[in-house]
Formats: sequence, structure tokens, C-alpha cells
Amino acid sequence: MTRPDISFAVSVVSQFLNSPCDSHWNAVVRILRYIKGSPGKGLVYSDRGHTNIVGYSDADWAGDVNDRRSTSGYCVLMGGNLISWKSKKQTVVARSSTEAEYRAMAHATCELLWLKHLLEELKFCELGPMELKCDNQSALYLSSNPVFHERTKHIEVDCHFIREKILFGIIKTSSVSSNDQLADIFTKPLWGPQIDYICNKLDAYDIYGPA
Repeated sequence: MTRPDISFAVSVVSQFLNSPCDSHWNAVVRILRYIKGSPGKGLVYSDRGHTNIVGYSDADWAGDVNDRRSTSGYCVLMGGNLISWKSKKQTVVARSSTEAEYRAMAHATCELLWLKHLLEELKFCELGPMELKCDNQSALYLSSNPVFHERTKHIEVDCHFIREKILFGIIKTSSVSSNDQLADIFTKPLWGPQIDYICNKLDAYDIYGPA
């Protein structure tokens, strides 16, 4: 498991393990310098008095300039604490930002379902509908609209999959502003202040940092 704040960077450089070049090595050095600057950074867990499960999904459409594939990212919080996250390049080229975002929602939904089955098997707690947040209005519209238009046939499987989980009351979708999209850190490179802002939201702190 890697730290959530370097998941995206690590996933990018890992794609070039078989044939790295100087630019990839320089990127690895930058990651190591960042880690050295915050060696005590980690997740802080606390009891917030509830066990609500909330997922955030995001995609950086055609973000890879080499093959124009998008990167999916999601994170899942339980009781306000980060318990799962992932950054991964999509396997196909998305023809629209809606398609890229919807595929990311499908990946996040799979993670939420796995978590639901695990908690039910452990008899950990009673689970209500799990919330999935996305900042793409078109993708949210597809998840709640049973009508498929000609331009969305290529993502119909994902549409049916997510729509079914909504109808069964397993998940519910909601909109989140781009500024509060916590999954941003798993899909694209961010500037220092943006990284710090999201890390604070995820309760990822440096125990050696100034109080």
C-alpha cells in the first residue's frame, strides 16, 4: 500500500518499469524527494460516531498524451476515515469525458460492492445505501436515467451495472463540486496547495510537521 498522496505519481512511473528513460528516473527522484520532505505523513483515524460509507470517483479524460487514455481514480471513506483508494489508467480510449467519468464510477461501484459484502460477512454493522460522489453532471444523469441514447451505446454495460445498483438501493449518487472532489489527487498531477488541501480532507497528516 502506498500513501494516498503519491498514488497517482507512483502509478504513472510504474508504467515504464520495463523500459525507463531519464525523464522517468527524474520523476522517481522527485517522488523520493517529496517523501523525504514528509517522512511522517500518514492517515489518522478517528471515531466520528457513524459508519456511513461514501465514495468519490473521478477521471482525467485523455490525460495521457502518449495514448490519450484516461485515468480513473476513486477513494472510499467509512465513518469519515479513508479506507480504500486507487489510481489506474483505463484500458480503452474514452470518446468523451462522460464516458471516462462513467467508467470511473463503475470502478468505484465495484469497490463499494466488495466492501459491502465484506462488512456483511463480518457482521460489522448495518449498512444503508452507500453514497457515490461525482463532479460530472452528464455521468450522474446517465446513472439515474434509464433511457440510453445512440451516443452512449458503447458504455451501455456500465450504465446497466450502475443503474441496477441504484434501483436496488445499494448505492446512491450525488454531485460534488470540483473544488471538493477528493478523488482528484488520484487522477492528475496537482500543485502543492491542492495536495495539502485534499490530504487534510482525507486526514493524511505529517506527524513531524509543525502543529
